Amino acid sequence: MRIILIGCGHIGSVLAADLAENMPSSEIVVSDSDVKRVEEVISKIRRGNLSIAQLDAADYQNLVNVLKRFDIAVGLTPGRLGYQAVRACIETGVDMVDLSYMPEDVMLLNQKALEAGVTVIPDCGLAPGLSNMFVGRAASLLDQVEEAIILVGGIPEKPIPPLGYKVTWCVDDLIEEYTRRVKIVRDGRLVEVEALDGLELIEFPEVGVLEAFYTDGVRTLHHTIKGVRNMWEKTLRYPGHAEKIKLLRDLGFFDEPYRQTTMRLLEERLSLPELRDLVVMSVKVIGLRGGSRVAYIYHLLDRYDDVGKVTAMARTTAYTASIVIQLLARGEIREKGIIPPENLGMSEEIFNKIISWLRNKGIKIWGEEQAHR
Repeated sequence: MRIILIGCGHIGSVLAADLAENMPSSEIVVSDSDVKRVEEVISKIRRGNLSIAQLDAADYQNLVNVLKRFDIAVGLTPGRLGYQAVRACIETGVDMVDLSYMPEDVMLLNQKALEAGVTVIPDCGLAPGLSNMFVGRAASLLDQVEEAIILVGGIPEKPIPPLGYKVTWCVDDLIEEYTRRVKIVRDGRLVEVEALDGLELIEFPEVGVLEAFYTDGVRTLHHTIKGVRNMWEKTLRYPGHAEKIKLLRDLGFFDEPYRQTTMRLLEERLSLPELRDLVVMSVKVIGLRGGSRVAYIYHLLDRYDDVGKVTAMARTTAYTASIVIQLLARGEIREKGIIPPENLGMSEEIFNKIISWLRNKGIKIWGEEQAHR
């Protein structure tokens, strides 16, 4: 089995290490346009089944030529390159697990993927990704879904100035999260809202009070979960964060030509390696089962790994992708086409394997079922 990781940033380095350890008979190639970054990552992992390739994912034809030599590709590019990476995999007949935060609707490629006999699992990280799997699991237990509400965030253990935030993933996509218009379902209607709107305060177990605001996390759920009255994702941050980000956005710091400078500053000033992070998630799905209204609620809490020196964001994102890649490589995921992550949640067997894997990694996940009026 030959696997290529397209990109090697905050998440890719952790994913490469986990795949190398758990798939020792597979050849795993880690690629990036910055080969020095890859060399640093590989030197720390020290696994014989890892190798390096220099690859500019923005060069479509070169990407196609490289992919022909692999069985599975893992998309770790910025969102602006995600759609064409999926297209390249379909063109070359290579299965794919993608983590990019692309603005396009990846389901538009479903027919081409089916015709090519390719499996593509998009949005396969923490959120979107694991959040969708929770929704899919609950949906499989209900006759009709009425509401699906996702609350999720990666934050530092302490809200230090100036933004109460620590960078733990792609800054380009972080800015996208704060600027991209958001599709939600509200009162049975599909509507578009501004990112950062819908601000509310949420009390989260073991963490405290956080603020929540709309972000583009529903994604493929718009295709798979029909007839809902309310469905949205909100990102969690420490109170006051959204107001400061809105100020930066409204002043044009996220627009070209200033965006690149803002990205560099955020990466430099907010990486904060000495500051531990945590990830919180709550997914609540309400619907009908046998004529009664029922709510399924899933919670997740993870903290920085002091032993492995791995952020909670990298753990929850990379380990989710890792087990899905392993299941795909073993032939346990057999469907062809664009397979949304919620579909994995709808399979009890696949869902249980994913959750067991994450729990064995020390990620705290718990759920409950409630009667709902």
